Amino acid sequence: MRFVGRCYRAHDPAWSFSPLSGAGAAATGGRFNRKGEATLYLSLDVMTSFGECTQGFTNRLQPLSMCEYDVDCEGIADLRDDAARAAHGVTRDELSCSWLTFQLAGKAAPSWLAIDRLRPAGHTGILVPSFVPGATEANINLVLWRWGPDLPHKVDVFDPTGRLPKNQISWPAAIRR
Repeated sequence: MRFVGRCYRAHDPAWSFSPLSGAGAAATGGRFNRKGEATLYLSLDVMTSFGECTQGFTNRLQPLSMCEYDVDCEGIADLRDDAARAAHGVTRDELSCSWLTFQLAGKAAPSWLAIDRLRPAGHTGILVPSFVPGATEANINLVLWRWGPDLPHKVDVFDPTGRLPKNQISWPAAIRR
């Protein structure tokens, strides 16, 4: 399917100079990517993006940089409900697995294996429920493993006044005043 819409991500400020890279996910691995695989995790609403950043933990909220994205991507597998998951041969249990436990044990997480089955079919991303504690069916994420500045996998960060830094030491002059 084609997904066209706005998405959100709350970034660690250390990565605010590179909101389209997927490098943070590649460095640590994630629910839908192994270490070394650049992946862009986005949420369809602001509150879901906060939940994803904190993973539902009750710790105090660390500083974050909130970004909004304009997305127009083909090849998205819709995994938001049981019927859609069944059509793609994916189960909710695979998607909601304890992926970090598998990663720490040096094993392939079921969620990674599900993605491995979707990629050869031409899928470049997924629409998937959030699995953070307290998430409801309304909390949806868009996870992309193929994106760029051009169609058919276009993702742009909305930054009309250039507030995002270009690298870790180039915060805009307006902030330094």
